[in-house]
Amino acid sequence: MVERSADWLSQAERDMKQAEISHREGLYEWACFAAQQAAEKAVKALIQSLGGEAWGHSVAALIDALPEHVRPADLRDKALELDQAYIPSRYPNVHPTGYPGGLYSRTVAERLINYSKEIIRYCKATMPHVRRE
Repeated sequence: MVERSADWLSQAERDMKQAEISHREGLYEWACFAAQQAAEKAVKALIQSLGGEAWGHSVAALIDALPEHVRPADLRDKALELDQAYIPSRYPNVHPTGYPGGLYSRTVAERLINYSKEIIRYCKATMPHVRRE
């Protein structure tokens, strides 16, 4: 497998920009989904940079798949909350009533964006060959 962790990390950072734009525009469900995607891709970048293969979409499961010496236990609960935005932020039929655009708030979006940023920072700091700025 070709090592493309830099590409995964670059896309994670773009997804975070999208989360911030969506948040600013009041599209809170999309801000939450983009925050989940950013964290997912950052952890996939870290796994790949360490020689592993990353599969799946659960940020928590990806964190669990990290080698023990780099597994951030303090970020797992945040990853679990991010995972709750993967499907429900996009599909009305996941909810008993309403649609995602009416069910996500500024507060929730801010929290998930902050969680995602923490995960991205951790992954960048832990990746062995990331250029530090």
